[in-house]
Amino acid sequence: MSLFDLTGKTAIVTGSSRGIGRAIAQQLAAHGANVVISSRTQEDCDTVAKEINAKGAGRAVAIAASISSKQALEELAAKTRAEFGPIDIMVCNAASNPHYGSLDDISDDQFRKVLDNNVLSNHWLIQQALPDMRASGGGAIIVVSSIGGLRGSPTIGAYNVSKAADFQLVRNYAVENGKHNIRINAIAPGVVKTDFARALWEDQKVHDATAARTPMRRLGDPDDIAGVAVMLASRAGGWMTGQMVVIDGGITI
Repeated sequence: MSLFDLTGKTAIVTGSSRGIGRAIAQQLAAHGANVVISSRTQEDCDTVAKEINAKGAGRAVAIAASISSKQALEELAAKTRAEFGPIDIMVCNAASNPHYGSLDDISDDQFRKVLDNNVLSNHWLIQQALPDMRASGGGAIIVVSSIGGLRGSPTIGAYNVSKAADFQLVRNYAVENGKHNIRINAIAPGVVKTDFARALWEDQKVHDATAARTPMRRLGDPDDIAGVAVMLASRAGGWMTGQMVVIDGGITI
């Protein structure tokens, strides 16, 4: 069997109605997984699930949930089990960045929202998945972080703080759960052409300047990230845990 085969596995992908999350969900399903599409808006989730089901590999269902609500995430996990069975793969992709500018100007509420949605919600999601994975003898958890967690910024400082915290969240959970054959890793993308990162690439001058600083001379595409997610979720990543994988066209080097 292929090292990347996910036939019969159950996956939840948050923030999967668009961008990186959507691409990850599509590729997990293409490799055989049954996938739960989740974001804030049910209609957007329905659209992606319909597209996946039309292709006929793994099945997809749409379950809207807000990552800011612990109850909503508990219900997301319960509905997933009712539809597909125990959770085998958890992809924590959804995130927020409500402030663009200096840390001097960020409000307490904005900072709390960044930390709650980008760190605490991932903790909640991981906690929902762990009992199923321990009972079944293994599983894979993927946190989509950012290269922002590796450096400072004059404009997205709080976001970068949260993404650095995600790296440590992954390391700690990996230490605690390796004995259960549960692998927990992070992906750190560079600038990928998604709606979430639109401010970083929509202006052609900014786009071209970023591409010029990148050894591969281009920005990322969501599928550039999705391929690594498939690897981490499958037997291909079977001895990898607690790591942070940078996918950025080489810009951090």
